[in-house]
Amino acid sequence: MDDERLAKFEAAYTLAYGQITAYAARRCDSPQDAADVVAETFTVAWRRVDELPEGAEATLWLYGVARKVLANHFRGDNRRRARTAELDAELADLYGHSPDTEVELDAIGRAFRSLPDDDRELLSLVAWEGLEREEIAKALGLSRNAVRIRLHRARRRLSRALAAAGVHGHAESRLVPAERPL
Repeated sequence: MDDERLAKFEAAYTLAYGQITAYAARRCDSPQDAADVVAETFTVAWRRVDELPEGAEATLWLYGVARKVLANHFRGDNRRRARTAELDAELADLYGHSPDTEVELDAIGRAFRSLPDDDRELLSLVAWEGLEREEIAKALGLSRNAVRIRLHRARRRLSRALAAAGVHGHAESRLVPAERPL
């Protein structure tokens, strides 16, 4: 049975790969995004090989899969752009009236990058991904209490790094969300 499934997948792949690749390339902003869409399309085809039609019908079926994969890709892209726009707007609000805006933003970036990888990851999961401590604990395989302690320490290290970089004011509280009550 596995040989039949493999043969069916290989036939569809050989027949449709070029067309699906061209379809994705015409709709994506970069070749890397198109490659990701094609890979995901054929991953779905492999997982659902029993539903994969034979011959030319397989290509049409794969176009449908690729269309859904592209929709997911664009939704994710739009979410990332919205988050970036929100962060840009927040930073502009924080520093829009400061003559040293560019210098401070650069200092904030350097301070953040100076933190250990684990601290950056924790702070990013809170600030950029919007995850709660319990969600972070599940994602990282830690206890909720361990996340609370590590997050507290990471925030403290970021605050010290910002102070050392000469960044003062309410920016720290906005960039590093406050501890949430237990």
